[in-house]
Amino acid sequence: MKETVPVGSASAVFDARIKELRDWRKETLAKVREIIHEADPENVEEWKWVKPTSPGTPVFSHAGIICTGETYKSVVKMTFAKGAQLKDPSGLFNSSLEGNVRRAIDIHEGDKIDEAALKDLIRAAVALNVKGQTKPKLKPKPRRATSQAPRLEPFGK
Repeated sequence: MKETVPVGSASAVFDARIKELRDWRKETLAKVREIIHEADPENVEEWKWVKPTSPGTPVFSHAGIICTGETYKSVVKMTFAKGAQLKDPSGLFNSSLEGNVRRAIDIHEGDKIDEAALKDLIRAAVALNVKGQTKPKLKPKPRRATSQAPRLEPFGK
């Protein structure tokens, strides 16, 4: 069963997650979070996909998921939900490049973050999400006629 931490407490969970990190990932994740908030002050922090086998994933959203902010042993990973649709002139995406939907940025120890380019990418992701919400809904497809004749009820019943 997938659960989501309530939005109000998601930031507290995120704070705790950053605090428990004891190496370079602590500063890196905190910096990524700061950059995201600077690029999009209206974003919402969420904590999604909590399961008994997983503590969940920090997610930044605005009219849909912008990106996640995950930590692994050797990398801080930002996975953009619609990254394949985003232009990346600075070449920030360096992971999950083969997929048709997501793209990710793996930040390793000692990597310098191009803050301006990352803010541009975040703003583009937000714009894509907002644009997706304003698209007109498609008309439902007409139902196909079936080859079966309608079932008739006996007369008089």
